[in-house]
Amino acid sequence: MLDTLSFNMELNFKHQLSLFCVTLLLPALCTSQDSFTCSRATYYGSPDCYGNPRGACGFGEYGKTVNDGNVAGVSWLWKNGSGCGACYQVRCKIPQFCDENGAYVVVTDYGEGDRTDFIMSPRGYSRLGRNADASAELFKYGVVDVEYRRVPCRYGGYNLLLKVHEHSRNPHYLAILILYLGGTYDVTAVELWQEDCQEWRRMRRVFGTVFDAENPPRGDIKLRFQLSGNAGQYWVQSKNVISSDWEAVSPLLVVMSCIYGIGSLKLISNASNEPSKAVIGLRSTTLTRTLVERYDLFRGVRSRYLTQRG
Repeated sequence: MLDTLSFNMELNFKHQLSLFCVTLLLPALCTSQDSFTCSRATYYGSPDCYGNPRGACGFGEYGKTVNDGNVAGVSWLWKNGSGCGACYQVRCKIPQFCDENGAYVVVTDYGEGDRTDFIMSPRGYSRLGRNADASAELFKYGVVDVEYRRVPCRYGGYNLLLKVHEHSRNPHYLAILILYLGGTYDVTAVELWQEDCQEWRRMRRVFGTVFDAENPPRGDIKLRFQLSGNAGQYWVQSKNVISSDWEAVSPLLVVMSCIYGIGSLKLISNASNEPSKAVIGLRSTTLTRTLVERYDLFRGVRSRYLTQRG
């Protein structure tokens, strides 16, 4: 949590994680928000100008460096955590200082300011300026009038990536963290398939994009995601599974990357419940990473922030 008040992104993980990636091709849903909304933006202090690794979305070190540290905390755009990972174009309105394209930021935190929709990292805020001198002037303002719009998130080769949270304990407790979702969609719900009773079981949103379930199904775990966007709400189900031997803080980082034409995707509308044509591509690869930080999921980032604010 903050102490105050079409861009490609690299994976820059410093945790050891168990990851699961699903690539969703949703051509019928690829609509963008063209209109801008007027608001205000400010910035928060950071010793290295990057994001806050303890942001309320639960991203950890990834939330510090995603999008090269061009990140922001939001208030009403938070949407009870489903706004985490959303991408926005933000541009200020002082012609002599402001770049016409503005800054592209990713939501990684919750924060409230003085009528501000965006509390940006210093790196993100500096992108508002036309050049270094102009950015320096904008920092002197502290708060600037801006206009913003939602833009598609684009992550090279991935549309949906989640990790098994480090507090998970196989087979008794499963927590997942959705690191990002491509396009302009929010994940509003996650369900897992309960094989013994042949039904979908809702996972609980803990905070941000962290979802959990006690006593998850034994064996491979199937997930489906409710996506919300301009075109409405949709359930997206993948035939890919989280393997039965899933483990939190695994010594290997396992990423499913996309190779089109392998596997399949079922897209189900709430209204018609009819599957739509789409494909999903998977290919597994392994990487090793050093675990540099752990934090307690259950202390609750937001409650900690509110306590600090008094």
